[in-house]
Amino acid sequence: MKITETEVRYVADLANLRLTEDEVHKMAHDLDEILTHIDKLNELDTSAVEPMAQVLHNVDETAALREDVERTPLGTETAVKNAPVSGAGYFKVPLVIER
Repeated sequence: MKITETEVRYVADLANLRLTEDEVHKMAHDLDEILTHIDKLNELDTSAVEPMAQVLHNVDETAALREDVERTPLGTETAVKNAPVSGAGYFKVPLVIER
């Protein structure tokens, strides 16, 4: 096994997730299968494949990019207009880190 249940619990704790014992066991199994698949992919000979920084169409160099056009900024009032809770020009969100 490439990943232990202890490691799954550690990562879940970092992500502030509460997993049951069954979920920990399932996650360890699923992640182990993913890592095994990655190991199989690493066995492929890619020495003749050129590295790519970005996938572009075979047209010009910036074919996948949109034109850079200057626009008027959105503005604070418009940006927070549909926020469930806002105040003083900011989005208000519930506290999620309580450690």
